[in-house]
Amino acid sequence: MKKVLKAMGIALLAIVILIGVFFFWLTHRDASLKENYRDEIQTGGALEASYLKDGPYAASYYEDPAFQVFEKYEISYPAELETENKKYPVIVVCNGTGWKGSLSKAQHQFYASYGFIVIVTEETYSWNGFGAEMCIRHLERLNNYQRLNDKENVFYQKIEFDHVGIIGHSQGGVGVINAITNTEHKSIYKAAVALSPTNQQLAEALEWPYHADQITAPILLVSGAGGGDDWVVTGEGLKEIYDQIPGDKVMMRRKNTEHGRTLTAEDGYIMAWFMWQLQDDEEAARAFVGEDAEIQTNPLYQDIQTDLE
Repeated sequence: MKKVLKAMGIALLAIVILIGVFFFWLTHRDASLKENYRDEIQTGGALEASYLKDGPYAASYYEDPAFQVFEKYEISYPAELETENKKYPVIVVCNGTGWKGSLSKAQHQFYASYGFIVIVTEETYSWNGFGAEMCIRHLERLNNYQRLNDKENVFYQKIEFDHVGIIGHSQGGVGVINAITNTEHKSIYKAAVALSPTNQQLAEALEWPYHADQITAPILLVSGAGGGDDWVVTGEGLKEIYDQIPGDKVMMRRKNTEHGRTLTAEDGYIMAWFMWQLQDDEEAARAFVGEDAEIQTNPLYQDIQTDLE
């Protein structure tokens, strides 16, 4: 009887969450991140503030149509890629429920300003990692052919597949976990960020299963806490995911940050994480490791746990 009641409770919670997501989508469906969205982000540490600033590269944009329901591939990249003879690391993005990649173009241009090729689609149902897998396949195509559609391909031999990261928010956080554990190219990912990934019980109720115990890539888990507690994954739910991960991992919750705001609120540390993991930036590493790791004393975060070699 207890199991039945528990199952009913989870199903009811799933319905409530779906209704909440639906109204969130109705409210934000025509919204997009402003170019100056980072101006509104508060920081609590010198490194967080430093990596929230524009990087050293001007950013450009390119898109290709896709023969899938996610409409197109959208790529932000360092403008110098068009003329320089070198390879660039990659960040793949998994969208949250109802949130198309084009709505976060300002954020992806910010990532590109640090030397990353950033690829995303218009997919709004990303939990299974399929969109991420297709992004990798599309990048392989761009990397392998000098001319495409009878045009010179600026990405030819410019993509660094040994340094690929992935990030996703909410349902996209589930997409991140499935991309790095259950896709053909799962081993290509060398760093991951899951922002407010749907807690495991709710994900099961929504038929979005994932297996955190199979994660091998270093991963940063972030959620909200406090005044607008993150209703998709509470601190207990995030800790449950964290405890199952066998490899390198970091968990942190940003105070007074509701679910939607976790999409952008931690961008300083997200960039530091990718700069450390994918570009060997030792200054960025100081945010997470060492006796004076900045995240441990940043007053904007709580429930910080790390297990890093």
